[in-house]
Amino acid sequence: MTDHKPFPAKAKARAGFVPADSVRELEAAQIPGLQARIAAANVIADVAQGGHRLDERFSPQAVPSRLAGMEARDAALARSIACVGVRRLGLIRHVLAVLLEKGLPKQAARLEWPLVAAAAQILFLDTPDHAAVDLAVRAVRLEPKTAPFAGVVNGVLRNLIRRREEFLGGDALELDTPAWLAQRWIKAYGEAQARAIAAIHMQEPPIDLTVKSDAEGWARRLDGIVLPTGSVRLRARTPIVELEGYADGEWWVQDAAAALPARLLAVEPEERVLDMCAAPGGKTAQLALARAEVTALDRSAERLKLLAANLQRLRLHADVAVGDAAAYVAARPFDAILLDAPCSATGTIRRHPDVPWIKKPGDLDSLVALQSRMLERAAVLLRPGGRLVYCTCSLEPEEGEAQIAGFLRRHPEMRRAPIDAETDAVPAEFVTAEGDLRTLPPYWPNEDPRLAGLDGFFAARLVRRD
Repeated sequence: MTDHKPFPAKAKARAGFVPADSVRELEAAQIPGLQARIAAANVIADVAQGGHRLDERFSPQAVPSRLAGMEARDAALARSIACVGVRRLGLIRHVLAVLLEKGLPKQAARLEWPLVAAAAQILFLDTPDHAAVDLAVRAVRLEPKTAPFAGVVNGVLRNLIRRREEFLGGDALELDTPAWLAQRWIKAYGEAQARAIAAIHMQEPPIDLTVKSDAEGWARRLDGIVLPTGSVRLRARTPIVELEGYADGEWWVQDAAAALPARLLAVEPEERVLDMCAAPGGKTAQLALARAEVTALDRSAERLKLLAANLQRLRLHADVAVGDAAAYVAARPFDAILLDAPCSATGTIRRHPDVPWIKKPGDLDSLVALQSRMLERAAVLLRPGGRLVYCTCSLEPEEGEAQIAGFLRRHPEMRRAPIDAETDAVPAEFVTAEGDLRTLPPYWPNEDPRLAGLDGFFAARLVRRD
């Protein structure tokens, strides 16, 4: 476990690695692959220094755009490099600290980012070594403040190539997990399980689909497997929009763990159901597919536009409402409520490798308080006899088990409706002794890493007493 500070602290205050004028940008565009490397280095800096999310930096609306004017092939390469660079940032920083015994030159702290991008290629991608080194050196030469240190970059990367095997296979809990997170997981799940969690976070995540019907048939058509919970997991990574059934709205992308909470709610046709934090809409779609009268609530109008577009493609309907879930007022109470509360998202690190680098220990207190306020509002909005499923994509007990324990102490009118592995059709290992749902990323091991694991989720099912 490490706090990952091998380079001078003042580097964090500086901008990413960016060619400074249009002349250098034009020069970069004329060298195949160079733009992609520069973009990747800048995105890694945006995450590690600026606390930006990877998805945000690759969005067409990103400001500044790191992909402006870039061809699709180069943009995909930049994303691949950046994702690996962020996923293995801890190990790569450790490697660079070993190879740069005196640290980075004080005048050129921004060298870190092209070095991280190049090291990601050398250690974990299929990039030819000579291309990774040559293009990193060229990128450094384009920036006046780093140009004098092109020889340092060349020497470090060539040394890395020679010593590559020495650095592969490092412990993910020790090197790629911030110390505060590693210590929490060891306390909550034990050291062996914590190491398994950290290890699977280093693997590229699978793509899971929730299908409207005929999971076996869609698994055959899309070259996938049917998981024990009914989701379809794809073997190949074909662009989603090119797959059969996408345009016809026969399925949607949704991690197998994320598909469970809506199923636990077991809604009936025409029941009034509130999805309290609905965007981007996977759980809303499940509830609408069950022919419930769904209100999809979210505070983000932009995210609700995405939800509405998804529902339109799926040919499903829900009433969309913009508002604060912690203060929402309804004319009538609901028969069932799904609260997928904002959380630290530490259960989705495999899918979102930026999470460990943009979250801080202090974030937890404010998130727990927000979740508590939303639960209080859900209790008000639920009719007597109604059902509430609370869930988070977090591995942190404060956002799951402890949150529900505190809520039940405050609300004697609510009781737990224990999850039953057989009745609710979930694997027994997912059900806790208290009757809640807890999935961990290493569950469902498989010889093929692409087919193993799922997001870490917590869910509890509660009922309001009549």
